[in-house]
Amino acid sequence: MQHIRRRAFLKTAAAGLACAPAILKASAPRSTDIQIETVGIEFKEYQYRVPIKFGGVVSTRVVLLNVNCAVRSRGGKSSQGFGSMPLANTWSFPSRVLPFRATQNAMNTLAGRISKLTGDFKEYGHPIELNGSLEPQYLKAAEAVTEEQKLAEPIPKLCTLVTASAFDAAVHDAYGKLHGLNCYHTYGPEFMNRDLSYYLGEDYKGEYPEKYVLKEPKPRMPMYHLVSAIDPLVEADIKQRVNDGLPETLPEWINYNGLTHFKIKLDGDDLKWDSERVLSIDRVVTETEQKRRVTDWVYSLDFNERCPNVQYLVDFLHRVKDKSPGGFARIQYVEQPTARDLDTHRQNVMFEAAKLKPVVIDESLTDLHALKLSREMGYTGAALKACKGQSNMMILAPYMVRNKMFLCVQDLTCPGAALIQSASLAAHVPGVKAIEANSRQFVPAANQGWEKRFPGIFHITDGTMDTSHLNGLGIGAV
Repeated sequence: MQHIRRRAFLKTAAAGLACAPAILKASAPRSTDIQIETVGIEFKEYQYRVPIKFGGVVSTRVVLLNVNCAVRSRGGKSSQGFGSMPLANTWSFPSRVLPFRATQNAMNTLAGRISKLTGDFKEYGHPIELNGSLEPQYLKAAEAVTEEQKLAEPIPKLCTLVTASAFDAAVHDAYGKLHGLNCYHTYGPEFMNRDLSYYLGEDYKGEYPEKYVLKEPKPRMPMYHLVSAIDPLVEADIKQRVNDGLPETLPEWINYNGLTHFKIKLDGDDLKWDSERVLSIDRVVTETEQKRRVTDWVYSLDFNERCPNVQYLVDFLHRVKDKSPGGFARIQYVEQPTARDLDTHRQNVMFEAAKLKPVVIDESLTDLHALKLSREMGYTGAALKACKGQSNMMILAPYMVRNKMFLCVQDLTCPGAALIQSASLAAHVPGVKAIEANSRQFVPAANQGWEKRFPGIFHITDGTMDTSHLNGLGIGAV
């Protein structure tokens, strides 16, 4: 593990944009409201124990952003909060013209700007309301960083959401701790100044997120194991063993964690390779599970938006079904097959593909507009993701649940507190099928210190996570 060289706190964070006009004053003062007092950030860089390939790119390292904040209520009560999230620039800021370090540096700089903007914002409110006021400022800060660093491509909105998500998590964490509650107990009318109609429209008048999320977590959930596009399946695929005591082939992982859920990363630019990859994985998994006398397991497929068109996906699914009906039957859903920008790719309608399997958006999901547009285009599901912000997920999850969309919670190779937040999101939203968690595969060093505190999350033996304890104060990573 390498620790990036810098720790930046509020007073030394890079200068940000001036705060936008206060927009919370229309609400009557509420004693439960908080004001953000201070914000501090820390970056840590980790090397992956083995490379991971998705979206056509091989990654070998990740930067983790940790955020500490202090908040105070109108009555003078104070509390501390913590949030953490990988700055996954390969996923959130993919670029064919900018090198890895350029996009990483842009995210690091943006984090400094967001730190100052958040610490300087002195309005009172609920965390969801504070984030709603701050997010436009964050987006303007991203525009400023793009201009100042003369980036050949602008920082995408998704990248800004990822960078801001640890700050939002820290505020939710502090708010819950200040009130002596888990954050999922703070999404009702006794805490929030605005109901969901403010965010989702008049159909939600008088409703709050608490109607659509669980106050107590589901006690246990299946865990999705990632099979990246370059992961060895069997011994013959290994060129050189890592020899660090962890599994290195798919059968070894299955036996080690008792796995029954497998997320398969695909390339999307080679129909033969993609279909053969799924068929090969199905053969290996089937042989291993039969030895374990397991009869029920499933796959999810992730193209990371690289399919050239919807017909590619339809042809792929038919090819898998023709060659392995059983393997096809085990496909639970397909994630983000085509380009993330739905507005400029309206031709990629999913109706035909969704007749075969649920098709969910991930990279596309940055706001309510994108969510509604995805449904118009035939998507039948959506991937909730902690890295897009706890506040945003608590606004969008009610729309998903009410419209009976297929729901899943996706990982970002989240370690430590980030995984706790992600797993808690999955455990508190009805209808979510499983939890994806792959930091144990690729960056276990970042989980050190967390395993003893949350053994049910970090030590898996039966293919499931014990989520019953994800009810601590704040975000729950205490």
